[in-house]
Amino acid sequence: MPLLVEGRRVQLPQSATDLVRAHPLLEERARLLRGQSVQQVGPQGLLYVQQRELAVTSPKDGSISILGSDDATTCHIVVLRHTGNGATCLTHCDGSDTKAEVPLIMNSIKSFSDHAQCGRLEVHLVGGFSDDRQLSQKLTHQLLSEFDRQDDDIHLMTLCVTELNDREENENHFPIIYGIAVNVKTAEIYRASFQDRGPEEELRAARALTGGPNLSTSPLAEPPHFVEHIRKTFMFLKKYPSPTNTLFPGNKALLYKKNEDGLWEKVPSPRSSK
Repeated sequence: MPLLVEGRRVQLPQSATDLVRAHPLLEERARLLRGQSVQQVGPQGLLYVQQRELAVTSPKDGSISILGSDDATTCHIVVLRHTGNGATCLTHCDGSDTKAEVPLIMNSIKSFSDHAQCGRLEVHLVGGFSDDRQLSQKLTHQLLSEFDRQDDDIHLMTLCVTELNDREENENHFPIIYGIAVNVKTAEIYRASFQDRGPEEELRAARALTGGPNLSTSPLAEPPHFVEHIRKTFMFLKKYPSPTNTLFPGNKALLYKKNEDGLWEKVPSPRSSK
């Protein structure tokens, strides 16, 4: 089934600019999102998603009410939501394996048993800019194409990517929006930044860093805290050169839950049965 905008099938391939010109409602939504002020999101009720991570929940979740991610330069942040049960997925895609990521996003929503109830699937794409290597443009096309190949009707609601998310300063290009959050209970999507990126921020960042092709696809466009973030990640890798043995003894997972104050709290790993 096709990717739809206002009930009409999207004709691909098209640039993001051509697509919004064909659908003025998309252009208006992108303009409104760009015009928002950035909201600082606190840790209460937040599940932060790092690069190449995926999170999914629903309004029934008593601990998590906000999904969010930032630091997207050439990356795109994808939100897929089922309007019937409110199941919401947010992922931070870097183009490393878009063909595999989109089915994962779809399956994460379908994992909720009542996904077939009345409602529809709506997708929002935000991020990227007019970078010199055209990595953002490539990722935009990949995501639109892969969502168009899925078996279900998917309604494109927000498209604020690549040239639609670009600003120029001193002949250099930068993203306008680096991060967004989605309120799972109200479905509101807004510009956001985050101080708390836990739990285990350095560990999760190390996983993405060691599995990626480089440190940054767009060094000039990175946010101010990027260098410090990379420095902390390298220090973490230096401290734990063999994390499988030191951080996951007995191959046990690190478990966290939100406490009564809405903050992450480590949970003791269950003892293995003998």
